[in-house]
Amino acid sequence: MGDRIQRFKPRNGHFFLFTFLVGLITAAALFIPFIVYQGGVFYYYGDFNVQEIPFYQMLHSSVKSGELGWNHLTDLGSDTISSYSFYLLGSPFFWLTIPFDNDFVPNLIGPLLILKFACASGAAYLFLQRYVKYKPFAVLGGLLYAFSGFSIYNVFFFHFHEPMIMFPLLLAALDCFLYDKRRGLFAVAVFAACVVNYYFFVGQVLFVVMYYLMVTLTKTYKFKITEFLLLALEVAIGFAATAFILLPSVLGLMGNPRLDTFPKDWNALVHDKPQRYWLSVLAFFFPADMPAMPTFTPESNCKWASVAGWLPLFGMTGVIAYLQLKKRDWIKKLICLLILFAMVPVLNSMFQMLNTSIYYARWYYMLVLLFVLATIRAVENRRTNWKRALIWSSCITLGATLLIGLMPKTVESETGGEDSYTIGVQADNARFWAYALAAMICLLGFALIIKKFGKNRFELVTASTIAVLVAALLTSYFIIGTGVLSSSTTSTIRKDIINSRSDIEIDDLETERSDFYKCVDNTAMYWKVQSINCFQSSVSPSIMQFYEKIGIKRDVASRPDFSAYGLRPFLSTKYYFDYSLDNGDYTIDKSFVDNKGVTKMPGWKFIKSNNNFDIYLDENYIPMGYCFDSYITEEEFERIREKDRPQALVNAMVLSHEQMKKYSSITGYTDEKYAALYSQNPGRFKSVVDNYSFGTPQLEQACNKLKADCCSSFEYTKEGFTAKYENKGGEKLMFFTVPYSEGFTAEVNGEAVEVEKADYGFMAVKVPAKSSCDIVFKYRTPGLDLGIKITLCAAAAFALYMLVVLITAVVKRVLRKRKNNIRENWRDIK
Repeated sequence: MGDRIQRFKPRNGHFFLFTFLVGLITAAALFIPFIVYQGGVFYYYGDFNVQEIPFYQMLHSSVKSGELGWNHLTDLGSDTISSYSFYLLGSPFFWLTIPFDNDFVPNLIGPLLILKFACASGAAYLFLQRYVKYKPFAVLGGLLYAFSGFSIYNVFFFHFHEPMIMFPLLLAALDCFLYDKRRGLFAVAVFAACVVNYYFFVGQVLFVVMYYLMVTLTKTYKFKITEFLLLALEVAIGFAATAFILLPSVLGLMGNPRLDTFPKDWNALVHDKPQRYWLSVLAFFFPADMPAMPTFTPESNCKWASVAGWLPLFGMTGVIAYLQLKKRDWIKKLICLLILFAMVPVLNSMFQMLNTSIYYARWYYMLVLLFVLATIRAVENRRTNWKRALIWSSCITLGATLLIGLMPKTVESETGGEDSYTIGVQADNARFWAYALAAMICLLGFALIIKKFGKNRFELVTASTIAVLVAALLTSYFIIGTGVLSSSTTSTIRKDIINSRSDIEIDDLETERSDFYKCVDNTAMYWKVQSINCFQSSVSPSIMQFYEKIGIKRDVASRPDFSAYGLRPFLSTKYYFDYSLDNGDYTIDKSFVDNKGVTKMPGWKFIKSNNNFDIYLDENYIPMGYCFDSYITEEEFERIREKDRPQALVNAMVLSHEQMKKYSSITGYTDEKYAALYSQNPGRFKSVVDNYSFGTPQLEQACNKLKADCCSSFEYTKEGFTAKYENKGGEKLMFFTVPYSEGFTAEVNGEAVEVEKADYGFMAVKVPAKSSCDIVFKYRTPGLDLGIKITLCAAAAFALYMLVVLITAVVKRVLRKRKNNIRENWRDIK
């Protein structure tokens, strides 16, 4: 039978505050030097600079202006909730920025990061304190968790720290339910964890199920069916209450191709990259590697996988020591189970809904928390054999260092001659040996601490805590400093992008789309202007579907290259921005002009330079909202070679077979005309696309035709967008390159019209013949109204539940008091 965990009586609350403050001061000591060095804003590199900062600043502006429906600044347009609930909409840290001025938001990123580390320390303490008798060990654990390798690695992903904070709180709330019989708290924790980040919540649910089963099966917790039903009720209420943000998020992402890859074949059982097994082990023995800059296993294809989990000073020593204790408990068994999940791809993917489109280990913070728990329990246990644990940990660390650092590596000759050899299979010698040296010094330092202070728990925990903070700071300075100094975007953002929209002397930049290809990603978001480029993975599925059909890869970003020159006028792109300071080498694809000064796409004219950007105007620009005089079916369009499809878009509107038939009076469709296309031999059908030719004259001719039949005005509103069109001909389909969504409704001259999905991902509406047309599109986030209703019902259910809990507690207290009185009276009578 497992050891039962007793009811917890919260005492020594000052230890929580102490943990939070130490975490806050340590994080401040870590980040403030970089903030000061960079002029008041914490810049890092990669995704941090081009996603986290512009997302915060752009959404901050949208929220303050009340634009929470359709966001036309995200790619070609996307729903706000479904696009940003993963990143920041559910984060309380984002909402802390709302009272501040928009230009000041980038300055808040560093302080928010410091606050997140402090909150992670405090949250971990609240969970860990139950499992140690001497609370300073829980303080040590909270700091280990907050400054673990996973946490430092994921500074790169600013929004990953909220789940790190919520996870220990979720477990602490579950413990309160199981052992303290406190009701309602777990429902609140479920609600908060899901709202903060639904993606990470999936993994947390899996862990909680495993955790509950483990403590139940080991008889650490005595199972009771009534308590299980109450627990299930709290889960249901808490989860249902998230519908206001979860339902729109799910509906908005359905159809995203990144979500439809499931485990199959041997790749579900064995990693296709053997180096991942090494990385999964080394991540806990050495300080965190860096996203996009893998050192230990350069061919593991894990550049952004968050495979990190080193505990400062301890590494895996504490975990090994705990596992070596004779006592078998739920912690050991759960650790072993999680290690199995980490090593088997299909099990690993369960933490992200069995999605295997790319390998991620973004659930390792859960393993880290369990490793921290094992470590502080080992430190508290006087029977721990530290000598044996240190030998094991040192041998693994030193062995891995020597094997990787001294292993001969074949270097293939670039000239076809004989291959040569180098020593070491690591990607970067300097960083590899720095990591190895730091890991070994920490092990030596811990050994000295155990030898000198091991017999006095106060001295042991004090020395260990100080050493952990020193180790965390020094290794983190190196890791974060490397990222800061290696950034290729910080200088450009600081000098020419951030809060610099007013320096760009173009009056209609906000109302027109621009192209920032080869510039810093999401430059347009910094300026809060429209762009066809966007580095954001959870955009409208219609965008994904459109790019897939025209043969352009769109996974995490929209970056159509120069070969898709016909795409720009089709998308009503008016301006092209070319950052002039990186145009020195014409042999690379950075400059928009070649060494003869000719633009790499036809029809573009230089107009001015601002902020080191050379700005070009598209002479083939087509205003937003235009009508085609030719229509083709999707089957016809797919006859066109993929490389020509972007150029073919301006020749005809692409509709489904059903749509062609539905609007036959406009499209000219007849069953007889298209009989061959839908016969057993569709190749016999003679299509207009067979006669298409592509080049600069053809593009110019097609664009001029569309310019002549376009809207006289187009304007985005808080509810959607409006347009005016003077139709001098017959009935037509007015086409807008705004991504299709079921959340849009449309009216033409006050009468509701059906919104059609055209060209695989955009919208078209029928306009009447020979009339002045006022076109109004209104957007309502799909699922939002239903989600709010479900949330309100869940809130009512929670209030009723807590009322019943309160009444039950009062009744029990009254009955208990009456029973005690009766016993006392009976004793007096005797």
